[in-house]
Amino acid sequence: MNVYAMKVAAIALLMMSVPLCVQAAEITLLVSNAFKSAMEGLAPQFEKASGHKLMITYGSTNTLRDQIGKGEVFDLTILSDAAIDNLIKQGRLVAPSRTVIASSGMGVAIRSGAPRPNIDTTEEFKRALINAKSIAYLEQGLTGVYLKGLFQRLGIAEVLKPKTKYARAGEAVSTGAAELGITQISEILPIAGVELAGPLPSEIQSYALFVAAVGANVGHADAAEALRLYLVSPNAVSVMKANGLGSAPPAPGGQ
Repeated sequence: MNVYAMKVAAIALLMMSVPLCVQAAEITLLVSNAFKSAMEGLAPQFEKASGHKLMITYGSTNTLRDQIGKGEVFDLTILSDAAIDNLIKQGRLVAPSRTVIASSGMGVAIRSGAPRPNIDTTEEFKRALINAKSIAYLEQGLTGVYLKGLFQRLGIAEVLKPKTKYARAGEAVSTGAAELGITQISEILPIAGVELAGPLPSEIQSYALFVAAVGANVGHADAAEALRLYLVSPNAVSVMKANGLGSAPPAPGGQ
């Protein structure tokens, strides 16, 4: 067992045996928007169990990746697997701390009580978007990049362009700014006044893996490790599941 692994094991034992840490720390986090609802449920539980305080900044994966690449100081980040791997190559994250904590698929949001569109197949999904008065998705981040490519492949990019709102999908649907919103399912479920019409059809589904990693210039190493371990605990997995996140990568079948 290497030194890093021994340290992680020791922290795990500490978390199980001591509910409240003697030396509380402020742990700074940079977290993907798609993980926000889950983190809002996880944070108070971890703070109560550990005595640490979480200072969280949320943003799109690409924006946070760029901030870290420019030298942002933080303790732990939760981003997509591709962004984490990119930052490890840059030396911005501690490679052995890379931990897959959840997976998320994309879905379609509608106003609560609105007619549910049929999106079971790719052709039905295309028809629903074409027939919608307006659609919304966030242009920045993983969702926007994937959807732009998908709409091109489906041959509907030009049809959708005039009625597309580049905004957070759930919020846009909840306010009536858009009829349909497309985003991570984990970003749809928490929004009041919005329902999940369904996931994208399996043949065009795109899964995001959420990965946690400790910053290379971490200020509170032990506290960051305690949080990383908590994120894969049974309690954390239960919270993530309630927020539309899977605890393990899904079977292949999409992007």
